[in-house]
Amino acid sequence: MRKADFALLAAVILLTLFGLYMIYDASSYVAFRDFGDKYSYAKDQSMWVFLGFTALTIVSFFDYHRLYNLALPFLIFSIILLLVVLIPGVGISALGARRWINLGFFVVQPSEVVKLSLTVYLAAWFSTKEKGRFIAFLLLIGLVLGLVMLQPDMGTTMIIMGISVVLYFLSGGNVLHLLAMAPVVGLGALAMIILEPYRLARLTTFLNPGENVQGSSYHLNQILIALGSGGLFGVGLGNSLQKYSYLPEATTDSIFAIIAEEIGFFGVLLLLGIFLFVVYRGFYIALRAKDSFGKLLAAGITSFLGIQAVVNIAAQTALLPLTGVPLPFISYGGSALIINLVSVGILLNISRQSSQHHVKIKS
Repeated sequence: MRKADFALLAAVILLTLFGLYMIYDASSYVAFRDFGDKYSYAKDQSMWVFLGFTALTIVSFFDYHRLYNLALPFLIFSIILLLVVLIPGVGISALGARRWINLGFFVVQPSEVVKLSLTVYLAAWFSTKEKGRFIAFLLLIGLVLGLVMLQPDMGTTMIIMGISVVLYFLSGGNVLHLLAMAPVVGLGALAMIILEPYRLARLTTFLNPGENVQGSSYHLNQILIALGSGGLFGVGLGNSLQKYSYLPEATTDSIFAIIAEEIGFFGVLLLLGIFLFVVYRGFYIALRAKDSFGKLLAAGITSFLGIQAVVNIAAQTALLPLTGVPLPFISYGGSALIINLVSVGILLNISRQSSQHHVKIKS
């Protein structure tokens, strides 16, 4: 009998439903003010939850081995999307960034798609144990990161780089290569921060949050107020004050601050425990996979979910400068949620096939 990892699925369902409630909670005031319907954001997210779990179900029964041959076309398609989003009149601009494509019935964020497509491609490529691949690896990652930075999207750049490094290392890549590139990457990141005024402002705010509290430091200070108000046990679900237009991006990048305000430190520990459980189950599936492609694919998917959660939470707790990275399964947004749920569907298929493989061995 084929058994998927239902513990992983249960944790993801719990996170997604909790996220749906928190989106309604965090957005009700703003949604009523702007659209006359306090359920506006929740309705949108409900549709994306339905589409995401439908896709998850379909993908969980789709043999992940077929992704091996689809890896290159999928990556090329996502790179084309990254190029298309830069075309004026096609890509949607908001808050100084051009990261979305309006398809009429749906708004796609190509950088979310490329996280999964690059993970699939690198897992397929690195599973062949090909030698002398480091230069080709750098050229590919440089192309993808360059296109993402043109949007610009520093947070997603960090996540893609993290996924790439993890997969290169897990596939047996030379650690010395990565260590040699670290100073170059560090200097490049510093240059991009210094040359872009809004990134430099975020870094300055991060280093000195008490400066210009009504200007560049406003967002960070509102986050810290939310965290401080939550204390150990929180102000109670639905009782946030920061959601009343004080905290920017309260339903997307900064929803963690609203959660912390309402459920407090101990509630946040429980939430982090669920995320850690998802990461644990993902790497457990990777360990049990019956082939190199399955192992690397599961590890890569788990890495990008885990790294994204770490980057978001670190930024929301002032451990990193603010970045536009959503909290997996919880933040408002269709592209990220659907890609994350499709990724979990792939993990479930890998676990299902691993389970079948072990049953055959026993019999």
